[in-house]
Amino acid sequence: MADVRTYTLIYVVLLVLGTGKFVFFQFPEIFPEAAAIGGTIILAVIKVLLIAGYYQHLIEEPRAITYMMGVAVFMVFLLTIAAGYSIQ
Repeated sequence: MADVRTYTLIYVVLLVLGTGKFVFFQFPEIFPEAAAIGGTIILAVIKVLLIAGYYQHLIEEPRAITYMMGVAVFMVFLLTIAAGYSIQ
């Protein structure tokens, strides 16, 4: 199990990533809107992986459970895409 130092480090990284998402939209002359949206999505994915890996202890689980979670996330993604397609 991870110790307090690891949790603190991950928390600081999450704060920095959250600040990065804010910075993308505060400097439109450096980051155009499309780049800011793309960067925000990438940072959000990184944050999700850190939270699932460390705070939900997915890193310490057997690989089979990790793969099962990956397949479940992929299926939810497909379902979201299908629902968005059916609304159009």
